[in-house]
Amino acid sequence: MSKGPDMRVTIAGVELCSPVIAASGTFGYGIEFEDIVSINRIGAFVTKGLSREPMAGNPTPRIIETPAGMINAIGLQNMGVHPFIAEKLPKLQRMKDVVVIANVFGFTIEDCLEVIHALNDAPGIAMYELNASCPNTSHGGMVFGTDPELLNELVSRCKQASQRPLMVKLSPNVTSIAQMAKVAADAGADAVSLVNTFVSLAIDIETGKPRIANVTGGLSGPAIKPIAVRMVHEASKAVSIPVVGMGGIVRAEDAVEYMMAGATAVQVGTASYADPRAVENIANGLKRWCSSHNIAHVTSLTGSALL
Repeated sequence: MSKGPDMRVTIAGVELCSPVIAASGTFGYGIEFEDIVSINRIGAFVTKGLSREPMAGNPTPRIIETPAGMINAIGLQNMGVHPFIAEKLPKLQRMKDVVVIANVFGFTIEDCLEVIHALNDAPGIAMYELNASCPNTSHGGMVFGTDPELLNELVSRCKQASQRPLMVKLSPNVTSIAQMAKVAADAGADAVSLVNTFVSLAIDIETGKPRIANVTGGLSGPAIKPIAVRMVHEASKAVSIPVVGMGGIVRAEDAVEYMMAGATAVQVGTASYADPRAVENIANGLKRWCSSHNIAHVTSLTGSALL
């Protein structure tokens, strides 16, 4: 008797039971969703970004709703890598069949390296996702992911330090996402994930003030999906390493579209704010979609669009 479609995918040697992953910053440290989502039924989850020291984040308001999406300027609030290892990771290890991807960031390359070195000695992590959308304070605030030379240096040095596969999360605020994906791949990235949020601004027309205390924030949600799908397609044509797509995925059909455009897997982020079970529901829905369309192996969807 058939067991249904094979939903397994492999990214940089790490096997996932589903191509649907919970995105960084929207799923806490995983523990918070333990009683809400069957975490072992989704492909993996990415932790909140982990920095060298704890960060309080930006002042409020820092999240607002927009038509078909939201703008956030959380400011990478997190507990810091060492408290994560001491307090959160032991609890995650007690959870069976959970693939943990640690998101890493810093405002200098040395910051990132210190986080990676700390995580290298910690058990229970499958891979790292390096956030290349941070401003490099030692280079006047230039975002790593918008400058090819900076991105090359960041990725190459972090790859040398990593004892686990390294996935690089790319900024969409660039002229050519294909170029930046290739820079990351050539520097040693084992996979790339895209897209991060788009720099955006919303103004309260009654007060004339920005609606976000930080003035600008990152736009995410269904509004960005067509642009993100295009970028995933362009990146997948430029590199041979796996591409993980994200941006506005709220249902299984969205995940199918990303995979057809070239993604090996997808990440679900903003949808979890509206429905904490969104990631699991999309994973289950994708399996049903594959079954109803006689897709024996979900991997066959990747790059299958007639483009």
